[in-house]
Amino acid sequence: MTAAILPLELRAMGYAVGAAALLSDITLTIPAGRRLMVMGANGAGKSLFLRLCHGLIDPTSGQRIWADGSARPAAQAMVFQRPVLLRRSVVANLDYPLALTGMAAQERRFMIARTLDRFGLKDMADRPARLLSGGQQQRLALARAWAMRPQVLFLDEPTSALDPSATRIIEKMVAQFSEDGITIVMTTHNLGQARRLAQDVAFLHSGRLIERARAADFFVEPQTAQARAFLAGDLIW
Repeated sequence: MTAAILPLELRAMGYAVGAAALLSDITLTIPAGRRLMVMGANGAGKSLFLRLCHGLIDPTSGQRIWADGSARPAAQAMVFQRPVLLRRSVVANLDYPLALTGMAAQERRFMIARTLDRFGLKDMADRPARLLSGGQQQRLALARAWAMRPQVLFLDEPTSALDPSATRIIEKMVAQFSEDGITIVMTTHNLGQARRLAQDVAFLHSGRLIERARAADFFVEPQTAQARAFLAGDLIW
């Protein structure tokens, strides 16, 4: 059985390039089983925060500590604004990462069939992934992540380039993942989306975590002037 990798503890985590601090003193615990929305204005450091959590890059200060003690555990996944897909069929995009884990061919076929059926991809199974619409590509990227059975899924504004219909499908998938017990850490600039999906909110401003609250509290009574301005639609910098 795979060891639990959560909670993820961030202790004074920061990231700097030369003398420029892009993120500073991020202290936060991400528990299992919650949907955390990471919010803030453009340039606040949301995407960088996700990359640091996921392990694509390492902090230049502070610590990132997974519960299982590993530097970058396998039981996690990340999906970007623009999905990274192989120049192969939908099925091949699902099969390849499963094969890398050492999963047997028969088990992979079962998991692929289950994934195609659950997320409405069966009719496009043999189509080249690069010929799918933007919404279909993002659906495939999320389905591929789900098939890997991650304990935590990092999502970097997965609906930012999608129309309302595709956005609704992606939000439904995120809710399904949560029901399956997958912890969600997601950046979004869409207040309506955050209200629909968030259980917890982390609000970043100028590279710092200035507010962390349950969503029900944050949207009713934010504690910082910057968060209040953001929710009111004012420009903050």
